[in-house]
Amino acid sequence: MKVDVEIPQVGESITEVTIGQWLKKDGDLVEMDDVLCEIESEKATLEVRSESAGKLKVLVEEGETLAVGTKIAEIDTDAKVPAKEKEVTEKPAEKPEKPAEPVQEKAEAKPKAEVKEEKEEEKVSRVSPVAAKLLKEAGISLNSVSGTGQQGRVTKADAEKVISQSAEKTKTAEPAPERKTEPAPQKPPEPKAPIFKTPAPGERAESREKMSTLRKTIARRLVAAKNETAMLTTFNEIDMSAIVEVRNRYKEEFQNRYGIKLGFMSFFIKASCIALKDFPEVNTMIDNDEIIYHDYCDISIAVSTPKGLVVPVIFNAETLSIPQLEAEVERLASKGRENKLTLDEMTGGTFSITNGGVFGSLLSTPIINASQTAILGLHKIEQRPIALNGEVVIRPMMYVALSYDHRVIDGKESVNFLVRIKELMEDPTRMLLDI
Repeated sequence: MKVDVEIPQVGESITEVTIGQWLKKDGDLVEMDDVLCEIESEKATLEVRSESAGKLKVLVEEGETLAVGTKIAEIDTDAKVPAKEKEVTEKPAEKPEKPAEPVQEKAEAKPKAEVKEEKEEEKVSRVSPVAAKLLKEAGISLNSVSGTGQQGRVTKADAEKVISQSAEKTKTAEPAPERKTEPAPQKPPEPKAPIFKTPAPGERAESREKMSTLRKTIARRLVAAKNETAMLTTFNEIDMSAIVEVRNRYKEEFQNRYGIKLGFMSFFIKASCIALKDFPEVNTMIDNDEIIYHDYCDISIAVSTPKGLVVPVIFNAETLSIPQLEAEVERLASKGRENKLTLDEMTGGTFSITNGGVFGSLLSTPIINASQTAILGLHKIEQRPIALNGEVVIRPMMYVALSYDHRVIDGKESVNFLVRIKELMEDPTRMLLDI
């Protein structure tokens, strides 16, 4: 019997997905619940698993964009184990009539070349087609490449990294040609060469790569947010001395007790929840001609992944403690980097926080997340001179930005919201006392 493998329903608003990569090849024998391939939706990368055991027949190629419900493979449940494998597994071991001589045993041993060939073949099954092609063209053995993808799969990025490292080593290993110094011939002086010379043309290679479903969705939503909202950004700066001191004082004890590192994001989430209660206009969304006010804080945190930006949600963040918030941030960030976030974990959110400071950004204007009315942008902490009590002192300072929808939030509320964040971060005791 043949069982159809179809693209599953991945969300109410999602109608099509892109085939990311096949983890099983055409003709492979698969077991029930084996991961057959990865599909990329508008929000996440998901796995398609086998619902039965049998022989796989792949019907579509990697990179194809297909509608939900499309048949992408078949599994022949009547397929039997190949005769050669069946003979090995079912035939009982027979005792030889005469003991084999050592020389014969040695002769029957499998040559090293065959063993190497088997390992190479096993490695090929865990290499994406694009990566295999790049490695073959570069003359690099698959056994020398470590995969970072699903189940140790070698991805295109892994292949490009190894090829780049190999090129650098070759370049470094080449000895510089020896220069022969000869006495300059006695010639009459020649006319001076022109001051300006036409430079030799350099390499002008180009390549094209199809946008992933996730990247296309990110692009579409960012453009929509810019075009469909009256977006404006206000700025402030925060003296991070108090938070830095708290973190440095308790980070070791915090990690020993909770098993996670103490960062700054949990403090900003806690401060944001308090400020959202004080300024409810910032915690809203527009639905046609109505404004929806939320009495809870579902905080979306922007996470950069190899496939693009994702925004998982910490639900009811206002009810969580600093350790609980830090644990959620670490959990969601790790799942995002591994492309294991579920649709439920990325659906919703009433307010967003993005931290460009981890990449060195000093100042930026973040774009509002779709359906929300504001987003808080964090930036790099930098030692800067400031005026304090009539004196110039050096302090760890951070610029913060609040982009907001001016249709709902007035300038007064946006400025006061940032001032409230500044107060709470510069005097974190206020978070404990709720003042």
